[in-house]
Formats: sequence, C-alpha cells, structure tokens
Amino acid sequence: MSLAMTKQERETFLADLHVGIISIPEEGRGPLTVPIWYSYEPGGELRVVTGRTSRKAQLLRHAGRFSVCVQTETEPYKYVSVEGPVVGIEPADVERDRRPLAHRYLGAQRGDRYIEETREEYVGNVLVRMLPARWLTVDYAKA
Repeated sequence: MSLAMTKQERETFLADLHVGIISIPEEGRGPLTVPIWYSYEPGGELRVVTGRTSRKAQLLRHAGRFSVCVQTETEPYKYVSVEGPVVGIEPADVERDRRPLAHRYLGAQRGDRYIEETREEYVGNVLVRMLPARWLTVDYAKA
C-alpha cells in the first residue's frame, strides 16, 4: 500500500495553513533552511515574501530554485515537500502580498495590526514565485 498522496490531496494539503520550511542551496555549505509564511493555491505557484537584500533573497536569485516542506504536528503524520524553479522575483505589494499572508497566519485583526506595526520595517520586500515541479508526499493515515 502506497503512503503517497494523490495530486489533489497533496495540493490541498500544501494550500492548507502550515508554517513552511524553505530550503535554498548555498554553495560551500549546507542549504539555508528556515521557517516561512507562504501562500499556495492548487495548480498555481507557491509564493513567499522576503526582504530584497536578505540572505534568503540573495540565495534565491543565485540558485534559481528552492524547496518547501510542510507537515502535520500530530498523528497521523503527513508531509508534502515540493521543489521547483523560481519563476519570478518582483517588488512585494502590501495589499496584494503582505496583508493576505498576515491574515492567513494571524487572522484579520492581528494581521492588520502586524502590517501597520511593521510597514516601515518591510519596505523593499520582494515576492518570490516558485512553480512546483517535484513533489514528495507521505500520509501515514493510509497505513
């Protein structure tokens, strides 16, 4: 019996609310691996916002690809790991990119407060878009 998720299961799981772990290749050392907020709609691109001059952004520009892994924290354990090319890096917009992420992870009221309190701090953010190309999945509920 396969523990792999179907295409619909994996895309729905990735679209659900999870903190992602991004992994970006870095020459001469292990990959940069850190938690991130992200957005994804089934069949679309995975989207991440980061500082334009951050180490993450610099590595993303250089590598041109990255991986993200999301998982459940309780049984039955599940995870989706997706890897693909960066298909765009562009200036992030507060209303199009940052506020929806803040609402996704903090709720509308706390998300709005977070955006207002960090507005100056995050000037110069970029939106990084990745097209999922390779998937690894496990759903232990299928065992």
